[in-house]
Amino acid sequence: MIPERLSRLRREMEQRHIDVYVVPTADFHESEYVGAHFKARSYITGFTGSAGTAIITMTEAGLWTDARYFLQAKHQLENTGVTLYRMGEEGVPTIMEYLRSALPEGGTLGFDGRVINARLGAEFLALAEEKNAKLAVGEDLVGIIWDDRPELPHAPVRILTAEYSGRSTADKLADVRAEMKKQGAGVHLLTSLYDIAWLLNVRGGDIDYVPVVLSYLALTEEQCLWFVQDAVLTDELRAYLAENHIETRPYGNFYDYAAAIPAGETVLLDKGVCNYRLVSELRDGVKIVDETNPSVLMKSVKNETEQKNTVNAHIKDGVAVTKFIYWLKKNIGKTPMTELSASDYLAARRAEQKGFLDLSFDTICAYGAHAAIIHYAPTPETDIPLEAHGLLLVDSGGHYLEGTTDITRTIALGPVTDAERADFTRVLRSHLHLANARFLHGCTGLNLDILAREPLWEADLDYKHGTGHGVGHILNVHEGPNGFRWRQSPERSEGSVLEEGMITTDEPGLYIEDAYGIRIESELLCRKGVKNEFGQFMYFQNLTCAPIDLDAIDVNALTVTERRWLNEYHAAVRPLRRTSPRMSASGCATSPAPSDFARYLLREGEHPCLMKPFRKRSFKRDATFSKARWNGIPTRKRSSPIRTGSCRSRRS
Repeated sequence: MIPERLSRLRREMEQRHIDVYVVPTADFHESEYVGAHFKARSYITGFTGSAGTAIITMTEAGLWTDARYFLQAKHQLENTGVTLYRMGEEGVPTIMEYLRSALPEGGTLGFDGRVINARLGAEFLALAEEKNAKLAVGEDLVGIIWDDRPELPHAPVRILTAEYSGRSTADKLADVRAEMKKQGAGVHLLTSLYDIAWLLNVRGGDIDYVPVVLSYLALTEEQCLWFVQDAVLTDELRAYLAENHIETRPYGNFYDYAAAIPAGETVLLDKGVCNYRLVSELRDGVKIVDETNPSVLMKSVKNETEQKNTVNAHIKDGVAVTKFIYWLKKNIGKTPMTELSASDYLAARRAEQKGFLDLSFDTICAYGAHAAIIHYAPTPETDIPLEAHGLLLVDSGGHYLEGTTDITRTIALGPVTDAERADFTRVLRSHLHLANARFLHGCTGLNLDILAREPLWEADLDYKHGTGHGVGHILNVHEGPNGFRWRQSPERSEGSVLEEGMITTDEPGLYIEDAYGIRIESELLCRKGVKNEFGQFMYFQNLTCAPIDLDAIDVNALTVTERRWLNEYHAAVRPLRRTSPRMSASGCATSPAPSDFARYLLREGEHPCLMKPFRKRSFKRDATFSKARWNGIPTRKRSSPIRTGSCRSRRS
């Protein structure tokens, strides 16, 4: 199938004298995830991950993706004729390095100008000029060969009222206009679907798991023009837009509007988001202010209403996740279950919660070796049974009217190996160290990432992904400019200062190929702490309300401080469970949750996070199952880091 598609694409390239053709993972709006209509890269390569760029020549085809998808891409690209290029690995050429070698002198480099951002397009243009080559950007060649391509989505639109948004559209527009004035811009061209949805207080469903509306926006001092498909404009929405002085235009007319902006006007836009064609449409003489959209920072700092609502969203989400863990622990080995059936059970528990809208991304439910594939999601073809041993990694989340959640818990389904226990404990220590950070205002995610990696680096281990990302408010679960990452990359924004009100995930992990994967993730809300002669100190408030599985921990490898942190986390989670209204299947609040609500494990008394402080434990083992008994012995003053020869040799 893929080889035949590549042959058809090459015939189209040959007809147009195109030597190299680039197919990114993108829509017209530089969205992280894209709707079915825009999955051209998946169509032409067979690789279904959310990030990657395909490059096709007349003799070769390559797929560039990051470490999250190395294993997935390796399997999906088998027998396709597409070569995997592992981005960031030693000896692997970058996209630009490959293009420089593949593009012949005087040749032609092609791409659809609507799905390449203007900043990258300018790099392609510079390369072409360097090689005395040309660009061909006016056609979507994959679209030409794509039979039965899905149409553009146009899902219904929801208006987000003030009780959920916290700020009116009028106020948000005024804030953006004030920033435009500071920049000396008379026009602001906005193409980011997340920013448009936030600014207009609307939510849609044009991308799976991302409640956005396919549209563009043009803002001046006098006008707000929303370029949107007519199919989504209900009478209620039209009335709301009129009330806020927002005019609508056909979705496809945005380029004509841009082309008509008079010379001498100053336009504010972000070339890293706006596509190459759009910027190319602007007349000579139009001054471009290339800056991050003002709404990016505005929406990343959650207002008081959003913060309060998000806390409630996490309580609901914690209810669902806790019920799920309890169900797993109670039924594993008794009731047949697979990765998919477990994922479906969790989704059903979320759907029971009042205000639930949708999952926030495709659930990662990965057992055993599948969990080593960082962004693995089960399919009918890959689904495997769960067994009463080993680790299950579940990374999931939901959109609620109150906010968006993202949580990962790795769960012991029964006995675990010494290696699994040691590595789980390392990841737990990493998670706790970042969650309990105290830092001065002015720090960025680049400053703090080391707190999470140190427990792994001290054992010469690492994970090949960022430690955390910002979270949108009923928008994309991945949101800048905040995040945690140990090194800066051009396409990332973790250099942003961490501000009060920002929500960022804390999700270190460890992945052993063909064996297992471990990740623990919670969401952190940045708060102001003490202000004194040394400056403004900051800290994180944990938002996630689900227990961490104690069955996989090597207690002796935790320091006294780390045990205290874990106890404090579970002590904070427990009252939320017991005092918050319990949601019935109908979505109605009932009486406060009874004790079984907190009993996410089978034997409550054996789990001190629910009953008593986390203490040293002794083990009684038999041939079939390992039980932990908590004896209440006081903790040692300090435990040394885990360094076992067996673990080292295992990876040598």
